[in-house]
Amino acid sequence: MRILILNGPNLNLLGKREPEIYGHASFEDFFVELKNNFPQVNFDYFQSNVEGELINKLHECGFSHDGIIFNPGAYTHTSIAIGDAVAGIRTRVIEVHISNIFAREEFRHVSYIAPHAIGSICGLGLDGYRLAVEAFMKIS
Repeated sequence: MRILILNGPNLNLLGKREPEIYGHASFEDFFVELKNNFPQVNFDYFQSNVEGELINKLHECGFSHDGIIFNPGAYTHTSIAIGDAVAGIRTRVIEVHISNIFAREEFRHVSYIAPHAIGSICGLGLDGYRLAVEAFMKIS
């Protein structure tokens, strides 16, 4: 099984940025742990702060991977183009958010990705990524 983890803007700052919301762990440290916990999964990882780069990665991997775990960050609430990219690929996508977007500012309650994803996980911290991997393993 091959899974892409795709992280959007500011997620490169995990462990440094607003730890009261996003925690103290860096994604890189968590990613090592995730790979160790799922040795049967071939993971690819990409993070970008640039909308077009995220779209390009969706296009690149959206026909070759078994699943995409996607945390689009703030683009969740603003990017129709990213929503269209998710709709246009064959690979199934699970949307993940570290914080509970529905317990935050009202503008964060709208997702342009969710209508095109097979599921959404939010508010469970980095553990949401693990749960998404487990979901892909069950449905593959």
